[in-house]
This record gives sequence, structure tokens and C-alpha cells, in this order.
Amino acid sequence: MTHPKPDDRSDNVEKIQNTIDHTLENLNESKDYINAHAEELSSKEKDELSSKNERRKESVDGLRSEIKDEADSQ
Repeated sequence: MTHPKPDDRSDNVEKIQNTIDHTLENLNESKDYINAHAEELSSKEKDELSSKNERRKESVDGLRSEIKDEADSQ
């Protein structure tokens, strides 16, 4: 019989920060892509990428709040 792993939150802030970093990289790469290929992209594609970037920004805001919560609880 296996036992559940203990709830180890010691590296949560680091994991969340890595997720933020990765999300910001994707955001910046997407912006660069839009700028580099603006003439080749349809307005629908630009809108979709811009919407995705907005969701990324919202995710980063939420993740930053999580980091604050984690730091406050330690």
C-alpha cells in the first residue's frame, strides 16, 4: 500500500516563478512574432494572438498574487 506524499510547499514560490518566467517568454515571443510577421497575418490571427497575450498577462497577475500568498504563509 502506498502512502500519499506529504504536502511539501517549500518550493512553491520557485515553481510559480518559473511558470511566470515561461509565460512572459511566451508573451514576448508572441509579440515579436506579431511584429515580424504583421503583414503576413490576417486580422483574425492577430486578434487571436493578442487575446492569448491578454490571457497570459492575466495569468501572470494571478500567479504573482499566488507568490505573495505563499510568501505570506511561510
